[in-house]
Amino acid sequence: MLRKEEILSRTNNGLLVFKHYLPGDWRIGRHFLNPLYQDKKASCNIYFDRHSGMYKMKDFGNDNYSGDCFFFVGQLKGLDCNRAADFVEILEIIDRDLGLGLASGTPVSMSPATVRRAVPDKTEETPERHVKPYQFREQKFPLAELVYWQQYGITPELLEHYKVCSLREYNSETAEGKPYTYTSSVAEPMYGYKGKQYIKLYRPFSTPRFLYGGSFGENYCFGLEQLPAKGDTLFITGGEKDVLSLVAHGFNAICFNSETVTIPPTLVYRLTFRFKHIILLFDMDKTGKESSRKQEKLLEEFGVKRLLLPLPGTKEEKDISDYFKAGNTREDFLKLFIEFLDNLYSDTLIMLKSCEIDFNNPPTKAQEIISAGDVPLGTQGNLFGITGGEGTGKSNYVAAIVAGCICPAGAEVDTLGVQITTNGRHKAVLLYDTEQSEVQLFKNVSNLLARAKQPDKPDELKAFCLTGMSRKERLNAIVQSMDKFYYQYGGIQLVVIDGIADLVKSANDEAESVAVIDELYRLAGIYNTCILCVLHFVPNGLKLRGHLGSELQRKAATILSIEKDEEPAQSVVKSLKVRDGSPLDVPLMLFAWDKKAGMHVYKGEKPREEKEKRKERELVNVARDIFGRQTHITYIDLCEQLQQVLDVKERTAKSYIRFMREREIIIKDPVNQSYFMIGLI
Repeated sequence: MLRKEEILSRTNNGLLVFKHYLPGDWRIGRHFLNPLYQDKKASCNIYFDRHSGMYKMKDFGNDNYSGDCFFFVGQLKGLDCNRAADFVEILEIIDRDLGLGLASGTPVSMSPATVRRAVPDKTEETPERHVKPYQFREQKFPLAELVYWQQYGITPELLEHYKVCSLREYNSETAEGKPYTYTSSVAEPMYGYKGKQYIKLYRPFSTPRFLYGGSFGENYCFGLEQLPAKGDTLFITGGEKDVLSLVAHGFNAICFNSETVTIPPTLVYRLTFRFKHIILLFDMDKTGKESSRKQEKLLEEFGVKRLLLPLPGTKEEKDISDYFKAGNTREDFLKLFIEFLDNLYSDTLIMLKSCEIDFNNPPTKAQEIISAGDVPLGTQGNLFGITGGEGTGKSNYVAAIVAGCICPAGAEVDTLGVQITTNGRHKAVLLYDTEQSEVQLFKNVSNLLARAKQPDKPDELKAFCLTGMSRKERLNAIVQSMDKFYYQYGGIQLVVIDGIADLVKSANDEAESVAVIDELYRLAGIYNTCILCVLHFVPNGLKLRGHLGSELQRKAATILSIEKDEEPAQSVVKSLKVRDGSPLDVPLMLFAWDKKAGMHVYKGEKPREEKEKRKERELVNVARDIFGRQTHITYIDLCEQLQQVLDVKERTAKSYIRFMREREIIIKDPVNQSYFMIGLI
C-alpha cells in the first residue's frame, strides 16, 4: 500500500508535487493566483512548514484553499483527502502522474538537480504578507462618526480602549510598489484598528473596505489583549466591529482576520482555562455559516460550539452588529443564548425538570419516623447515623428503634428515650446485619420482638444476615431487595444497615465511601424512607473518623454517638449532628441493662449541668484544634471554621462563639480587638 511518507520523501517534502501540478512561473514565498478558483488578486504562495516538515500552500484571500500537496491534488481531482478511500486514490494519482513507481514496487529516483533547485532559501520558509510601508494621520472622531458607532452601542471610551482611531489620511503602496493615498470624507469615513507594528483600515462605505499596513504576524487576533483573566463566555466573531458591539453590550469577544482563516487550536486550548463557553458567532450569510460549521468541527475537542443568529443573512442583516442596530437589547441576546444552552443541555434539563421544586405544588412534608423530644432525628428521604465503640450497646439501641416500628398500635414500648411513629400501614421494616452471625442475629431479633410485645414476627419485618456475602454482593442485595419489598408492602418504613463499613473494602477509601453513601442517600429519596446506618467507629469528639465517617456525617440528617457513661453499667446517647439546631443542645439520654426485664431499659436524661459540661468540653477541644493552626482569628473566620469543622449552620456557629466567650474559652486580643485568641484553658 502506498504511504504518505514515501511520497513526501521522494518529492522533496511535497514541493515537486506542487511543481508538477501548478502552472506558471511561480517561486516559493512569492504570491501568485490560486488556480483552484477564479482568483483575482495574487495572495497565494508556497512555503515550507517547519512544524509538519512539508511544503504547503497558503491562500491569504481564502483560507479554505490552503493546505498541503495532498489537499491540493484532491481539490484538482474532486477528491476529499479527509476520506480514507479518496486519500488512497490521491496517493495513487501522485505516484502515477509523477512516475514515482511506488505502487509497482520499482521506485524511481527523482532528479537530484531538480531536488537541489527546489530547496528554498531560508528567507522563503515562512509565508508572510508583503510588509507594506504605511503612514497615517489621525483625527478626533467627528460627531457623525460617533453617531455611526453609537448605533451599535459602541462608545468613544470603548473605541479608545480597543485602539480604534479615526483617520484623516492614509498612505501606503501596492504589492507592485506603486504609492497611493486615501483621504477620509463625510461620505467615506476611514477608521484604523491599530497594533504595534501594523494597522488595519476599515472603510465601511468604500471599496476596498479593508486595507492592511505593516506586519501582522501569523495570528492576528483583535480583542485578545482586552479580555479579562476569567469569564463565563467568550464569543469568536467574524469582525472587529462585531467584537466592539458585543463588548458594548457586556459580553467578551475576539475575532481573527476573517471568518475563513483557521483559528489556532493552541490559542483556543489556552482560552478554555479562562472561559466556560467558547462560542462561534459568525455572519449568517453562506460564507459565515459554512465557516462556523467547519471551525466547530475543527475545534470540537475543545468544546467550541456555534450560535446562529435569527437574521436572514442579507448584506444589511447578517451579523451581531446588525442584530443590535435593529434595536435588540442585551436581554434579547441573552434569551437567544439561554435557548442555545437549552438545546445544548436538552437531555439533562429534561431530566432535571422533574427535580425542580414547584412552589405552586409543594412536596409532602417528610414524615418524622424517629424523634427525641421536639427534635426530629430520622425522617423520610434521609440518612440517620448511629456510631460508637465496641460494647456500648449500639445493636440493642437499634433493636429498640426497630421494635417501635413493628409494635401493635397503642402498645407502650420502651424505645430507650426516642419516639417512633406508628407504622399503621405495615410498610416493610428491613434489617441488614453485616457483622453478627446468624445465631446472634436470631437472638437479637427474638429480643426485639419481645420488646415490641409481638408473640410472632410480623410479616413486614425482614431480617438478613449478610456475613456470607462479599462486600460488593451485599450492597447489590440491599438495593434489589429494597426495590422488591417497596412494592410488595406498599412502602418502606425503616431500613437498618448494621455495619455499613462492611459494604466497602476500606472505610478510608474516599471514592468508595462517597459512592456507597451517595447510593444509600439516593435510595432513601427514591423509596421515601429513613435509612439507619450503624458505623462501628469511636468518634473523635464531634467528628467521625475515616472517609466513610466524614461522608456519612456530611449527608446524614442526624448522627448519634453511643458511649459508656462515667457509670460503667450505663450507656449515654449523645448527638453529634442534627440538621436543625445544635447537637450540643440535644438531651444526653441514658440506658442500661435491666436483669429483671431481660433487656436494656431507658434511664432518663443526664442533668442539665452534665449537658453544659459536655458542651464546654467539646468546644474546648474544637478551640484547641482551630487555634493550634493559627494564634489569632477574626470573628468571621472563626464562624466559618466552626461551620466547617462541626458541620453546623451559621446561626449555630454564632451561638457556639457566644458560649465560648462566656466561658472564656476564647477572649478578645488586648492589642487588636478585631481578633480572638484562645483563653486560659
